[in-house]
Amino acid sequence: MSQSAALLQEGKIFLGKSKAGPESLLLKLANRHGLVTGATGTGKTVTLQVMAEGFSAAGVPVFASDIKGDLSGISAKGEPKEGLAKRAKEIGLDDWSNDSFPTVFWDLFGQQGHPIRATVQDMGPLLLSRLLELNETQEGVLNILFRVASDENLPLLDLKDLRAMANDIGQRGKALITQYGNVSTVSVGAIQRRLLVLEEQGADNFFGEPALDIKDFIRTAPDGRGVINILAADNLMKTPRLYATFLLWMLAQLFDKLPEVGDPEKPKLVFFFDEAHLLFNEAPKALLDQVERVTRLIRSKGVGVYYVTQNPRDVPNNVSAQLGNRVQHALRAFTPIEQRGIRAAAETFRPNPEIDIERVIQELKVGEALVSVLDQSGAPSMVQRTLIRPPSGRLGPVSPQERKATVEASPLHGKYEETMDRESAYERLQKKAQEAAAKDAADAAQAEADQNSWGNILMGGGGTGRRQGYGEAFTKSIVRSIASNVGRAIAGAIFGGRRR
Repeated sequence: MSQSAALLQEGKIFLGKSKAGPESLLLKLANRHGLVTGATGTGKTVTLQVMAEGFSAAGVPVFASDIKGDLSGISAKGEPKEGLAKRAKEIGLDDWSNDSFPTVFWDLFGQQGHPIRATVQDMGPLLLSRLLELNETQEGVLNILFRVASDENLPLLDLKDLRAMANDIGQRGKALITQYGNVSTVSVGAIQRRLLVLEEQGADNFFGEPALDIKDFIRTAPDGRGVINILAADNLMKTPRLYATFLLWMLAQLFDKLPEVGDPEKPKLVFFFDEAHLLFNEAPKALLDQVERVTRLIRSKGVGVYYVTQNPRDVPNNVSAQLGNRVQHALRAFTPIEQRGIRAAAETFRPNPEIDIERVIQELKVGEALVSVLDQSGAPSMVQRTLIRPPSGRLGPVSPQERKATVEASPLHGKYEETMDRESAYERLQKKAQEAAAKDAADAAQAEADQNSWGNILMGGGGTGRRQGYGEAFTKSIVRSIASNVGRAIAGAIFGGRRR
């Protein structure tokens, strides 16, 4: 059978072949999420590419992060290689051939793809607290900051808005305490320091406008294939917390903005979260609860989420329990902890009496995997040792010139390249401070003028003629009055004492 027929036959994506026959992922159950795991170098990235190609061929848009740059090859036609042709023949793809797939490149830093930006207020205090590594008290102050900004109509778009707002509530802490709670100046200082670190890491490129329209990820090419959105993450991985926070923000955006569709015949979008362990490492409970909630409910929006990581233990049980489609590449066990990890991985599969799962996990070759997918009834299939099909796109990265040509040919080219800086919290607070300074200066000038006016009246200065005469007369009158009162007081004290 031809590869295209294998990909789309009966609404299935062909993953590979086992002794039991073809192993395929049902499109109508692809939004029940999945997990791709395995040690470094065992074939996870190739499996991710194979799945992305399959979804694209079925007309399903894809988003995937490219950690090492290798996944960018999906945009270029692969080269015919003897090993790949041999694998294709071995699994029954006699008409297998190389192909390229419609691809859009993205980059938070705007260097290797279209820039991606989000506003500070869209990111929200929970995710920002995670990004800034704030403690509970500091997170509380950040929540107050967002609330004050909302109540006073001060849009938070970029990091300079956030800095200005932090400075403002720090100065007004005593005035805010009765309505919003305590604003600790120490916490405000900590937030400002973390923002400085974030800027040094280049994160200020991410915050601002024009903000990403999430619908730009959900597009199909003129030939009906789903567009594969590739996020260049090799530089982004140098700041792993920003990487994880950004991807979680994307999931939240999809969840908030897409309508309910129930269980469609195929997903509206499939989201691959590579290096998924970064999302869960040291994550506070509130964030873990949000990840679990989004993972559980986003399938009703027609979105499938596939976590890609080294070990199944990297994903918390509450999230892992919702991942119905699983591909397990080889794991190595050199320590007792790693052996327990293999045992735990084996227990996540529906047993196959013909396979010793714990042993096979350690014996799998590159390009082999244990596969269990949801069947027609929605139950996990019996795990099978599977040869993963060869990808059609290029194995390995595209050149910088090829990447640039793809970016410039994109229908989105020019939409996000130029930044926008409209009036927001920074400008409005700056204007407010200038108006307050001008008022203080005017008040000071008026006070000085008033003081000089009274001085002229009292001292008889500042005028000639009748004005000066009035001043002198007024001054003499006051002096005579004071002298008279003092005299009466002295006389009363003397003579009054004699009467007693």
